[in-house]
Amino acid sequence: MMKRLNDLSVSVYFAAAGFITGAKNKVKGFFSDERGLSGVVVAILLILVAVLAVAAIWAFLGDYIEELWKRITDTSDNNFNNIPTP
Repeated sequence: MMKRLNDLSVSVYFAAAGFITGAKNKVKGFFSDERGLSGVVVAILLILVAVLAVAAIWAFLGDYIEELWKRITDTSDNNFNNIPTP
């Protein structure tokens, strides 16, 4: 019984050590691979450009959109107030 427990603990140790070593190698490979790094940089830049575009559009059209929304909600409130009650 003790031999089986000893073998089991050794197997678990080697499996965990192999998993950790494999994970370290994958992380090192990711950071040393220049192709993957450029893809990450492009993705970050695209997200940044999209956020800046939304901010610029909101800066130019924000007041206009708010005014339109106010008109729409005021109109709908007036329509509900004019409904005859039985």
